[in-house]
Amino acid sequence: MPGFSIDRVAADAGDDPAVLRMENMDTDIPPPRIAIEATKAAVGRDEYNSYLPFTGSLELRQAVSDLLFKQTRHRYNPNSEIVITNGLGECILDALIGTTDPGDEVILTDPTYAGIIWRTRLAGAVPRLVPLNLEADGRLDLEALCNAVTDRTRVMLIASPVFPCCIVLTLQEWEAIAELCRKKNLWLLYNAAMGRILFDNRPYVHPATLLGMKERTVTLGCATKEQRMIGWRVGWAVGPVDVLKGISQVHIYNGLTPGGISQAGACAALRAADEAEDTARAVAEWQKRRDTVVEQLRGYPIIPAEGGWCMLVNVQKMGFRAGEASRLLLEKGQIAATPMTQWGEKNSDQYVRLVFSNEPLERLKQLKERFDRAFQKE
Repeated sequence: MPGFSIDRVAADAGDDPAVLRMENMDTDIPPPRIAIEATKAAVGRDEYNSYLPFTGSLELRQAVSDLLFKQTRHRYNPNSEIVITNGLGECILDALIGTTDPGDEVILTDPTYAGIIWRTRLAGAVPRLVPLNLEADGRLDLEALCNAVTDRTRVMLIASPVFPCCIVLTLQEWEAIAELCRKKNLWLLYNAAMGRILFDNRPYVHPATLLGMKERTVTLGCATKEQRMIGWRVGWAVGPVDVLKGISQVHIYNGLTPGGISQAGACAALRAADEAEDTARAVAEWQKRRDTVVEQLRGYPIIPAEGGWCMLVNVQKMGFRAGEASRLLLEKGQIAATPMTQWGEKNSDQYVRLVFSNEPLERLKQLKERFDRAFQKE
């Protein structure tokens, strides 16, 4: 099992304050103040210092149910259709184990997060990667998607914005995914971590709202991205009772329960009266940073993000492989950037990833000079 390079790049960057930290999915925009206050208030209280309930506090499950109702107009039962997990990573593994048997196939996009590829394998399933046409406006290859489905396919695991390239799936693309799920009797595991982080007024589409998809969609969410609560490690799986029963059982044996004080903070964030406005303010700031990166790297072969926290640079078009380009960016440009080696099949070693959510505009405005220095461009 190879590493996915983020840890190596971060270690090489060290604590040098001059380095632009663009290797890891962090953000310097703080979590909602109400979440911080609720977390502090929960410290030392007996009811928040317990393993129980294993599926998460009822209050948080109710808050997640309310959030999903706003997004889908479907009401999910907090007692049987929602489980709280230790962040999104555990949530994804639980869902994969709960929906596949050894040897079953899972459709993923190419590229995709290396951690998801390996979670698929850890579950005993086989990843089948469907390429995105990143050099042609980043669209999903719908013909390849259809051809990838076999008699062994059980699940599609799809995010939008698609991670790590952060294109946003259109309604047409979601409809094609939904049609395949209905026709081939597949589960859709929807990675909703960055679902509302959309730029340029793109509409939000939740696939559970499409025809016949409430019964086939498991929403995998977290407080990590939209609420910026990375350190809280709180996620959730939401879906029909017949599949959530199995996912909940996997969660109990795999993750047991997130910390009570973290759940208190996440609940406060989701229940805040200005929850939607708070997310929108953060998205507006991230879009400004995206725009700055695009402007700074004009002339370089970038794939502009349509949402999310990061974007890709095709360093192969510049004559480099991903690992070499990452090294040059750090050593000569003082930019920590992750090579996408092992993050796909067709779309992999030709890209490096730039996370723009963790650096302020003033520092991002140094990107052109640093890139030029790294690649000796005059």
